Amino acid sequence: MPLYEHVFLARQDLSQAQVDALAATATEIIETNHGKVVKVESWGLRSLAYKIQKNRKAHFVLINVEAPPGVVAELERQTAINEDIIRFLTVRVDELEAGPSVMMRKNDRERTRRREREGE
Repeated sequence: MPLYEHVFLARQDLSQAQVDALAATATEIIETNHGKVVKVESWGLRSLAYKIQKNRKAHFVLINVEAPPGVVAELERQTAINEDIIRFLTVRVDELEAGPSVMMRKNDRERTRRREREGE
């Protein structure tokens, strides 16, 4: 089955629980259409390079999917309808990352640097 990375940006005024509910809804759409969710990562609230629909920040969520193309089409259709999601992108990949994504590794690196500075 083809592999995909689906990233969506949710509005900044949503709580983390609401963002998690959006990710759960996407997971449900994929699994009811005989797809498989490999990994879900929430990258948190991040600043945008430019305003999107009057939002300067957004909650970023990554979903790694193993599913037929029809499932991805349905996921994108449902995502486009949702008013809480301001942008999304689905990319077909040859293989999925096994561990944490680059964004999560970057956050871990920043945390360790911050701890080192505070400890000195």
